[in-house]
Amino acid sequence: MDKILVVDDEPAIVTLLSYNLKQAGYEVVTATDGAAALSLALAQSFTCILLDLMLPKLDGMEVTKRLRQEKVRTPIIIVTAKNDEFDKVFGLELGADDYITKPFSPREVLARIKAVIRRAVPATSAAAPAPVTNRAIMTVGNLQIDQNKYRVTRDGHNISLTPKEFELLVYFIKREGRVLSRDAILNHVWGYDYASETRIVDIHISHLREKIELDPKKPRLIRTVRGFGYEFVGDSHA
Repeated sequence: MDKILVVDDEPAIVTLLSYNLKQAGYEVVTATDGAAALSLALAQSFTCILLDLMLPKLDGMEVTKRLRQEKVRTPIIIVTAKNDEFDKVFGLELGADDYITKPFSPREVLARIKAVIRRAVPATSAAAPAPVTNRAIMTVGNLQIDQNKYRVTRDGHNISLTPKEFELLVYFIKREGRVLSRDAILNHVWGYDYASETRIVDIHISHLREKIELDPKKPRLIRTVRGFGYEFVGDSHA
């Protein structure tokens, strides 16, 4: 049974999430402060973590940062009452996989959990991952993408990508030359089955450009097609 860690200092939120998750067949463990959440996440294996940002002792950002530093790859969904774009972007940059803004519907939470669980399997599996395409190593210009090792290098130098950024890059390469809508990217990379908050796509593409483009302000690999979405324009890949 999949086990979810719910972290929030509001009893009503914990009760609401716990009830709906249990009804959906999940095992639920709860914590009401960041220190307890960190301890639980390091000691036990969870399928997903629902993590509030504003917490006593350690905030959600610090918990996320420390878990990723400890190589804990459990998918993290940030749950926050804040609408500040900075908090969402910073959380994703630290390694969170998704975010939900309060107030939220239990149905949306369940959909997000199912999506990150589906997409996390290749990144968290202890076994050797199967290649995404028939070729485990792809080359785009001076970039080399090793799908078996989840590693990207430029001229032999490592480029540190989050699992979602890596997955997004591979998705683009496999569809080189095609204009992809935000909804299509959201559906295939995040696994959402309905039109949702496509801003998360823009945020991740912005981060990816910062890492793989020689000039992120004038991207040559991932181009914006106004009114439609994005297009990946590589040189050639093998």
